[in-house]
Amino acid sequence: MDYDLIVIGSGPGGYVAAIRAAQLGMNVACIEKAELGGICLNWGCIPTKALIKNAEVWQNLRSLGEFGITISQPELDFGKVVRRSRDVAARLSKGIEFLFRKNKITVVKGSGKFSSANTIEVTNPDDNSTIQLGAKNIILATGARTRSIPGVAIDGKRVIGSREAMTLPQIPQSIIVIGAGAVGVEFAYIYNSFGVEVNIVEMLPQILPIEDEEIAKELTRSFRKNRIGIHTGAKVESVQTKDDSVDVAIDANGIKKTLTAEYALMAIGVQPNSENLGLEDLGAELHKGWIKVDKHFRTNVPGVYAIGDVIGNPCLAHVASAEGIHAVEFIADKNPEPVNYAAVPGCTYCQPQVASVGLTEKKALEQSREIKTGRFMFRANGKAIASGEIDGFVKVIFDAKTEDLIGAHIIGAEATELLPELTLAINRKMTFTQFKNSIHAHPTLSEAIIEAIHDAFSEAIHQ
Repeated sequence: MDYDLIVIGSGPGGYVAAIRAAQLGMNVACIEKAELGGICLNWGCIPTKALIKNAEVWQNLRSLGEFGITISQPELDFGKVVRRSRDVAARLSKGIEFLFRKNKITVVKGSGKFSSANTIEVTNPDDNSTIQLGAKNIILATGARTRSIPGVAIDGKRVIGSREAMTLPQIPQSIIVIGAGAVGVEFAYIYNSFGVEVNIVEMLPQILPIEDEEIAKELTRSFRKNRIGIHTGAKVESVQTKDDSVDVAIDANGIKKTLTAEYALMAIGVQPNSENLGLEDLGAELHKGWIKVDKHFRTNVPGVYAIGDVIGNPCLAHVASAEGIHAVEFIADKNPEPVNYAAVPGCTYCQPQVASVGLTEKKALEQSREIKTGRFMFRANGKAIASGEIDGFVKVIFDAKTEDLIGAHIIGAEATELLPELTLAINRKMTFTQFKNSIHAHPTLSEAIIEAIHDAFSEAIHQ
C-alpha cells in the first residue's frame, strides 16, 4: 500500500501533521500502537489539566467564607476525580478519531519499523501480524517517555512516573516529587491541594529552573505558604523502596537528609522514543537517542523527517504541532516560515499559574544586552482584587536600544491565558511604541500587561 505520507505516532505533532497533509491533498496513513492522541492527550497535558481543575475547585472551597458562602463539610471522592480525568482523555482521543475519518486519513494500529527509507513494516500488537506500507515521505513523531535517575527503576509501585501519578487508587498520605520542572510542580500542586504531604527535590538552585528567577522565587513563596517542602540544590543519592514506603536520600547543598513517603514521583525529564525504528540500519544521525534534523525537520535520510519530543527540547505539545505543520508544508513546497523558537510559550498550570515567552532577565544579561524591565503586581489590579486572586505579577523585558520586547513572564491567576498577546508581540518583534497606545479593557487581568510595559519605560499610572 503506497501513500504520499506516513506519520508514525499520533500525538500533537503526528496527528496535526497528518491532518495538515490531508488538507493539502496528500494520501496519508498514521501508525499508532496505542490510543490516538499520544501521551499528551491520553496521559499528559490533557488529563493532568483535568486533575488540576479538580484540585483548584477543592482548594477554592477553603476560601468560600471570604465570598459570604457557607456550606457543610465537603467530601472528596478521589475515585471520581481520577475517572473524570480519564473520561476527558477518552473524549479527546475519540475527537482525533473523528478528525482522521473526516480527513480520510488511514489509521494503522501497531508499531512501525523501517524496512527501507520508503517502507515501513507495521506489527499489530494483537496478533503479531505484519504489513508493509510504502510512502514518498515519512514523518517520525514517536515522542518521548519519562526518564529516571541512573540506577533507579520506575517500578510503578513505590517509584512512579506521571502515568501512575494520574491513576493512584487512593489519595496517599505523602509523596516526594523528584524534579521541579513543569510536570513535577504541577503534580506537587495537585497532591498538596488534596491534603497530601508533598516534598519537592530539585538538583538545580530553583524550582522551574528554566523560568525567570523572580518568578521561581514567587512560586516558591506560594508553595511554602501552602506547606510544600522544597529542597533545591539537592542531589538524590539513593532511592530505597519498602513494602509501603520509599526512602529518598538527598544531599542539599552539603546537608544530607532522608525523606520518606508513600511514593516517589520521578519528574526529571524525558528520553526519546527512537529505539526499535530501524534508524541505525538507515544510517540516520542521532545524538544520545535524539534524532538530528535540519530547520525543515529533515533527517540525513532523504524523505525521512522527525518532529516533536523525539528531536529534543523544547519538548512541548504546541512546538510539536508547529514543527509538524512546517514539515508537511515544506514537503508540499509551500515555503513555510521557520519555526520561531525565540517565541515559544511555556506554561505551568499549578496555582498560581506560570507563563513565559522569550528571554529571562538572566539570559538577556548573559547576551550582554542592555535591557529595560517592567513589573506590575496583581494586587494593584482591580479585576484581581475583585476576584480575590491578588498573588503574582507580570514582568516584561525590553531591549533598551531597539525597544523590542524580548521576554515576558507572568505568575498569577489565568497567567497561561494572558500570555498569547505577549507571544505574538515577541514573534512579530513589537516595540514599546507599538504597545504604548494599545487600550486594554477595564477591569481585566490583562491590564497588568500594559501597566508592566509602561513601567519598563517609567510611564506606569497605577504604581
